[in-house]
Amino acid sequence: MSESDAIEKVESPATVSSLAADFRALGIEAGDTLLVHSSLSSLGWVVGGPTAVIDALQQVLTERGTLVMPSFTSQYTNPEHWEAPPVPDHWVESINEEMPPFRPESTPTRGMGAIGECFRNYADVQRSAHPITSFAAWGAGASAVVSDHEFDYGLGEGSPLARIYDRGGKILLLGVGHANNTSLHLGEYPANFEKETVTERAPVERDGERVVVEFDDIEMNTDDFEELGADFETDGGLTEGTVAAADVKLVDQQALVDYAIEWFESHR
Repeated sequence: MSESDAIEKVESPATVSSLAADFRALGIEAGDTLLVHSSLSSLGWVVGGPTAVIDALQQVLTERGTLVMPSFTSQYTNPEHWEAPPVPDHWVESINEEMPPFRPESTPTRGMGAIGECFRNYADVQRSAHPITSFAAWGAGASAVVSDHEFDYGLGEGSPLARIYDRGGKILLLGVGHANNTSLHLGEYPANFEKETVTERAPVERDGERVVVEFDDIEMNTDDFEELGADFETDGGLTEGTVAAADVKLVDQQALVDYAIEWFESHR
């Protein structure tokens, strides 16, 4: 969306104060643990852009709360499998050998949107060490959420998603749908259906040296996430509203993950 399109989308620009009021009206409260998936363009024109959105969320949650966003780095997946776009086969070896190590403090996100990329650079934000599926967090529970992120099965029981579940967290889908709802992956692992295990390799930095690590995960599939989410919504599982020009959904993560486990077992 162009800036002109964003201006035409709203009668007045969104601001930190208006966004904070919309978040509170939706049901976000001080002290919440909140996982946010977002699209800045969905909001229309925002005074301050992604910074205003983050400031508003922090203002509502307060320092007693915990704000979490995915900070994924798909550039560290196997280049043989890249599709958007694919790379020539003869490039793969060079990419694997020359890719700089993942550094939580500096490696940019990929495909996470302007809000997520801005958030990872915020003061006092901590980021987990997984080279592909890291999460960034701020607030009272930041360290508890992102510390000790296990490399194997990176969106499972050893992940920040599980720590959010343990804390009774909420999910905010800010202008995006359930296809972006990574918490549904947390339901894939324990669900009883046939899964394929894959091995990934990625460079990380340890003691100033580039080290290639290997880790296992299940083959991920988001093709049915929108269908799952629609069924969950039919059962009255979330709160819908608007923030600026964006359609938004606020979800109890525990309820969603528990629902997803049963749904996967009956649909996959």
